[in-house]
Amino acid sequence: MSSPPVIAVVDDDEAMRDALSELLLVLSMECRTFERAEAFLAACSQESFDCLITDLRMPGMSGMELIRELKALGSRLPVVVITSSMEMESRSEAIAGGAFAYLTKPVGEELLTRTLNAALAR
Repeated sequence: MSSPPVIAVVDDDEAMRDALSELLLVLSMECRTFERAEAFLAACSQESFDCLITDLRMPGMSGMELIRELKALGSRLPVVVITSSMEMESRSEAIAGGAFAYLTKPVGEELLTRTLNAALAR
């Protein structure tokens, strides 16, 4: 029996972290949540993740900066951006920077499930 995928959630909004964590548990995935990108990066050196869900706008390091940092480190971790920003420039920058998907809040459960399954399958 294979172990469930481990999804990291980086979002400064506690309610969003909690909601995503609950959904991932229902989907039989493990979840680790982080309030800040810096905390996630520190955990990356000690833990293995199968996918990352991140917001763009956060205090400290932004989600876009996190994507760039992961790319600079040579990470192949699929990144799903979930944000309230509907700016085409942000979407284009995130995808060009290496994000697997860019979803806007509120995200439907079905869309998120399909997106995560596609990210994990690649």
